[in-house]
Order: sequence, then structure tokens, then C-alpha cells
Amino acid sequence: MKLEDIQRVKTINREDFIKNYYKPQKPVVIENLITDWPAYSKWNFEYMKQVAGDITVPLYDDRPVDYKDGFNEPHSKMKMADYIDLLRQQPTKYRIFLWNLIKEVPQLQNDFSYPDFGFRFMKGLPMLFFGGMDSYTFMHYDIDLANIFHFHFEGKKECILFPQTQNRFLYKVPHSLITHESIDFSNPNLHEWPALEMADGYKTQLNHGEVLYIPEGFWHYMKYITPGFSMSLRGMAHNSKNLGKAVYNVLVMRHFDNLMRRIKGQRWIDWKNDQAIKRTNKILP
Repeated sequence: MKLEDIQRVKTINREDFIKNYYKPQKPVVIENLITDWPAYSKWNFEYMKQVAGDITVPLYDDRPVDYKDGFNEPHSKMKMADYIDLLRQQPTKYRIFLWNLIKEVPQLQNDFSYPDFGFRFMKGLPMLFFGGMDSYTFMHYDIDLANIFHFHFEGKKECILFPQTQNRFLYKVPHSLITHESIDFSNPNLHEWPALEMADGYKTQLNHGEVLYIPEGFWHYMKYITPGFSMSLRGMAHNSKNLGKAVYNVLVMRHFDNLMRRIKGQRWIDWKNDQAIKRTNKILP
């Protein structure tokens, strides 16, 4: 894979962000955007344990997709206090994924604000993500192809991104939002996945308080180098093609995939994974 380091800036104003990153749809890391937020100094594992310790949270791991799993159905559940203790004590594959902080802990919304970067954020959908050392998300893109601001807290996280133009090289699973789940994007076996050598993407590592702008529809792979957590704020896709894809994903693709899981069971999952390999390898010389 050819991975370019994502550009970094200390701070940025609205005009420069729109001109240099939003309009050309390029990712960027902003290092000092949120130093004036209460969250910058308050948000750590201990604080989250205090404000949300008694809440039962959904947990996900890196097990292969099973036909019995519903869309975004968690693999386990645990009290937040117990989960944070687990993160501190030992490596774990369990992650919290798409946890709506306003719904679950309304007081947390007093600790941050929405940046003015020229588009509207979906203010009902701030999401938190937690993970243990070496846990990771499969390479995927979001169902609504949103513009995402990803704010990292506590620890260090590896991020690898690809634009939608690289789909044909990534072993994309049909009727899904993921690539083949056997690929380790932090250290891919290019003999087994040769098309990845032709893929052009981006990489960076995030530290506490840093913000990654992920342009609309970008594929993203996130790996926790150390235990940590992040928050994502999202704005709707503006490109008409991406908006059309988002509507299709929500209204058609998701329901079709769930229907086929019920009808064909594991055969449907196996067929999709097989097609991801066959379709991608067709482009090889």
C-alpha cells in the first residue's frame, strides 16, 4: 500500500479549512483545535467512569461477521466502570462502537462545542468509541458517507484512510460497508492480498486532544496502540453522488443484506467474502 502521511496543522480557520481540505476532500489532523474545551482536560478514563460507570454499554470485538448477527448488533455488554477497569488491567479486543453520549450521558455535551467549519453537524449524533490495546475496527466506511471530525482522547490511535476512488483495490465485500475482514491493514500480507499494492491512501497516529478530519465516504481503519477513546461529530455528505449512495445504503442495501442473511444464512456471508476476492483480483495484471 502507498500511504501518505496526513497533513498536520496546529490550528486552522474556517476559510483555510474549506479551501484546503473540505472542497478538495483531503484529510487533515488539527493538533490544537480543542485546547479550550473542558473535555480537553477532563475527558479521561477516570472521568468517564465517574459520569457513566453504572451504564451498561454495548461491546464489539474482531470476530468474523456471522449471519446471525444483526446490523451493528453488539457481541457483549458490560457496565462502563467494569469495562474501563478491564481496559486498564489487560489487553482486550472489546470495543465500544457508535455510543451516543447525549442520549446516555447528557451532561457530557457541556464539555465540548461544535466547530464552525462551513457545514452543519448532526447535533443529535455525537458518538464515542473506546478500545483496548491492539483492538481495531475493520476497514469500513460509514453508511451515510458523512464528513467526520474524529476527536481523540487518552492514549494513541493508528488511523489508515482511503477515498472511495480506491474501492477496486481494497477487496470490498459486496452489499456491505467493509473490506474482507481477514486483512490486517496495519501489516497486510501483500502476497495474499496483492491488489493492495496498488491502493493509495493516508495514515497518521492520533494523540490526546488531536482531531482528524475524515472526508465524506472515506474508508477508515482504526487501531488502538494503547487503550483510549474518541468522539466523532458528523456532518451530512454534500456531494450528490455520495448523498445518493447514503440513501441507497440506508433504505435498500442494509435491508437487502439482512434479508439475505435470513434466507441463505452463512452461505450468504461466505459468498460475499469469496466475491470480494474474485472481483478485486480481476484487476491484477
